[in-house]
Amino acid sequence: MNNASYPVLYSFRRCPYAMRARLALAKACIAVELREVSLKNKPPEMLRESPKGTVPVLKLTSGKVIDESLDIAAWACDEINDPAWSSEWFSHDWLRVLDKEFKRSLDAYKYADIRVQGAEEAARQACLGFLFMLDDQLRNGRYLSGEGLGVLDAMIFPFVRQFAGVDAQWFEGQSWLSLIDWVNKVKCSELFTSVMKKYPVWQTPEDSVFIDWL
Repeated sequence: MNNASYPVLYSFRRCPYAMRARLALAKACIAVELREVSLKNKPPEMLRESPKGTVPVLKLTSGKVIDESLDIAAWACDEINDPAWSSEWFSHDWLRVLDKEFKRSLDAYKYADIRVQGAEEAARQACLGFLFMLDDQLRNGRYLSGEGLGVLDAMIFPFVRQFAGVDAQWFEGQSWLSLIDWVNKVKCSELFTSVMKKYPVWQTPEDSVFIDWL
């Protein structure tokens, strides 16, 4: 099955970058043809659209391809009439810090070489400044973008969720109570659960799944 009236989204369920794209598309109620891919066996159709081979990749009905998560989210936010989802949030310094310093430290923490004494703990410590900054902000309101779940929450949450998952018991035992509460609220939100449903790996057009999200 195929339908050229739907944008095509190449995604991988557990990828935080792909989560970003799905969250924004779902919030904007933009229906897509979802193609869940295996990153170990990337479909040639995706590689033709975006040779760098990373997800997410969104091919619009016009033929234009967007293959950066923040760019896909910003495109979707143009369809959302809500200040908490305004494209102006994409210039926020936190996103720059997240995608550079924090993500680098997060990867070092997740994939720390256990043969190197102290490597995991050093990488974890390097993440803490950003997380405590979020916790401090969350004490002043329910979400990072204001009173309701907004785009800043959606763009940051997938990576904090990934950090928390490395050692959930340790994360839950820390003093950042506002951050823990926020993680649990976003994780249980209707928006997040709607984009985390499991679909079979896409191999041919007949495997396409058409999603209208919420």
